[in-house]
Amino acid sequence: MASLRLVAALAPSPPPSPSRRELQRQPSAVRLASGVALAAAAVTAAAAPPALAALSEPANALSLPTWAVHVSSVAEWVTAMWLVWDYGERTGLKGWKGLSWGMVPLLGGAMCACTWHFFYNSESLDVLVALQGALTVIGNITMCIAAYRIFKASKEGSQSS
Repeated sequence: MASLRLVAALAPSPPPSPSRRELQRQPSAVRLASGVALAAAAVTAAAAPPALAALSEPANALSLPTWAVHVSSVAEWVTAMWLVWDYGERTGLKGWKGLSWGMVPLLGGAMCACTWHFFYNSESLDVLVALQGALTVIGNITMCIAAYRIFKASKEGSQSS
């Protein structure tokens, strides 16, 4: 027991975590990369403990690589929404913010799909499949409207100049 205390005492201490102000000064790409790395670490750490490996899953359970694709797709969609919104803010073109809002129903559909898979495609949650389909249709329509508004605004802008 004493040797464990000695090892713990000699072990290097972790570097201090950056303050909130320091994190806000980092470029957004650095913050995004650290968030994606954190999500990837969480996904791999969830499968690492041997106690979890002993649990049996149903035959329709998604594999770890498939979960990684699902989670990264949702993270990419949120990133795209944020980038579109940021572009609208920087340029002052409100249509781009509208496109970001038009992407929200599709994010909801993705969350429905992930939730349904998380519960092993349970028949009691089949309503999520219908909701995901409905949100996909609504999202496609809202993005189409937003894209048309961007097109219309850019056409009016080019005619006035």
